[in-house]
Amino acid sequence: MPLSEHPADCSWGYQSTGFFSTTARYGTAHQLMQFVDICHQAGISVILNFVPVHFAVDDYALSHYDGTTLYEYPEKEDNYSEWGSCNFIHARGEVCSFFQSNANFWLSVFHFDGLCMDAVSRLIYWGGDPQRDTNPASIMFLQRMNQGLHQCQPDAMLIAEDSTSYDGVTRPVEQGGLGFDYKWDIGWMNDTLDFFRQYHWERKNDYHKLTFSMLYFPNESYLLPLSHDENVHGMATILQKMFGDYTLKFPQARALYLYMYAHPGKKLVFMSSELGQLREWMETQQQDWDLLQYPIHDAFCHYMTALTHLYLTEPALYQADYTADGFRWVDCHQEQRCIYAIERRAGAQRLLILLHLSDERTESLHSTSRTAADSNRSYTPIGNASTVRQRKKLPSCAAIERETARNSRSSCHRLAA
Repeated sequence: MPLSEHPADCSWGYQSTGFFSTTARYGTAHQLMQFVDICHQAGISVILNFVPVHFAVDDYALSHYDGTTLYEYPEKEDNYSEWGSCNFIHARGEVCSFFQSNANFWLSVFHFDGLCMDAVSRLIYWGGDPQRDTNPASIMFLQRMNQGLHQCQPDAMLIAEDSTSYDGVTRPVEQGGLGFDYKWDIGWMNDTLDFFRQYHWERKNDYHKLTFSMLYFPNESYLLPLSHDENVHGMATILQKMFGDYTLKFPQARALYLYMYAHPGKKLVFMSSELGQLREWMETQQQDWDLLQYPIHDAFCHYMTALTHLYLTEPALYQADYTADGFRWVDCHQEQRCIYAIERRAGAQRLLILLHLSDERTESLHSTSRTAADSNRSYTPIGNASTVRQRKKLPSCAAIERETARNSRSSCHRLAA
């Protein structure tokens, strides 16, 4: 989330007043530099949320800075955003220069590893509304800023939080694109959560919500987001969204995260999701760490740790995200049983991921994998999401051999030639 100074806690930093100032809520600017440095020493990259779209209306900040609408639009229609904040006018060179300097400031002075730019749709289209057409000045601002940042900070990641279908968000500026490195795949997020909310016996009607994203995935370099937006404001946390009662939600969530990690694209998982938190996130409270005293939450946390370790140690899950040969549907036509078989590749390595997401009885996923995969290849199970045990990592010796009715089940196998 943003760390620039802002007046209202409830804005989470998205309505800023001090764009070159770190918020005093968490310490000093020097302490923030120390934090980033310690993360780097531990091998952790740090990405900052960056808001070049709008600013807080407080009169001690940028609003009517010199008595005129210097940073914002003079026209009332475009002056205010849907959140009640002031929209920046990117048709002015001074405003563009302000943000180009601001973005480079966070990367060069604090050594952040990337910027996730918020509400990019409001820059691409007037007011974020495609029916009002594109905003040429804002698009040019994005292109020039991203191009300049890539020249000044060649290792920095530039990420677009964009929900539109605008073409070329992650295409280089030299090729007519906006120059971002990654774009949020909001469509994947909506379809996936809608699917896992449903009763098992109804999922066959929306079977292809989990396959549709791969039809458009080659168009951009997508990032799969399960962000704070999916955990606040009455929308329920990720775990709470899952179908079923308290105990049934956990196998659903395990299957969802395995599907997410198997799907091409970089991952974004919001804090406390790994705890299986049921209470929505609030800026006034810390996470519910005490949940780990309960075995079902503790086991889920260990599962998420093991799944992340699996992701980091299996190159096929991340190395060829954006190449045509990195992903293949082995089977995506088991609508009645809601079975999916996915193959991920990286060089000579092949992984087979199997998902069974309905309550329809079927043979074991171990048997299914023999028919779904190339029968001339052998495979070694390396993990599954159905038999995860309390305080244990993912089992490494067996795939699922038996079915538990009404529980989503999934497994992941390494294929060996």
